[in-house]
Amino acid sequence: MLFLKILLILVCGLVAFQDFRKREVSWILFPIIGLLLGSLYLNVTSFEEYYLFVLTNTLLVSGILLILFLYTKHIAQKGFLNVSFGLGDLLFFYAFALGFPTLTFIVLFASSILFSLVVFLFSKTNTKKETIPLAGLMGFFLIGVFLASFFPQTPSLYIL
Repeated sequence: MLFLKILLILVCGLVAFQDFRKREVSWILFPIIGLLLGSLYLNVTSFEEYYLFVLTNTLLVSGILLILFLYTKHIAQKGFLNVSFGLGDLLFFYAFALGFPTLTFIVLFASSILFSLVVFLFSKTNTKKETIPLAGLMGFFLIGVFLASFFPQTPSLYIL
C-alpha cells in the first residue's frame, strides 16, 4: 500500500508539472491515477461496497459536469470542452471519483476545488496565463492528502 501511495504522489506531481507548464496533461496519467486510487480503496473494502460508492461518485461528477455544461452553453454562451473546461480536468474528476467512499469523496472534491480557487486567486497576479490549471492544483491537493496520511494520527480516508 505504501508503494501505491508513493506512486500516486509521483503521478499527481507529474500531472501538476505538466498542467502548470503547458496547460496540457498526457491523457494516460488519468487512468493511472484512477487505477491507483481504486487499488488503494479496494485494499480496505469489499468489491460490492467499492462498486456502489464509485457508481455514486461517478453520478455526482456527471451531474456536476452536466450543470457546468448547461451553464456554459446557455448562460455564458461559450464552448465547453477545451474552451471553458479542459479535457484533463474532466478526466481528473472521474479518476478522483474512483478512489474514495462517497462522503470522503464529496469532502475531498469540494476541498480540492476550493483549494484550487484560492491558490489561483493568490497566484493570478504572478502568472501570464488566464486559465486555471485545475487538474494540476487538484493533483497538488491529493499529494497533500496522501502525504498527510503517512502521519499516524491522521484518520483513514476510507472510514465511513
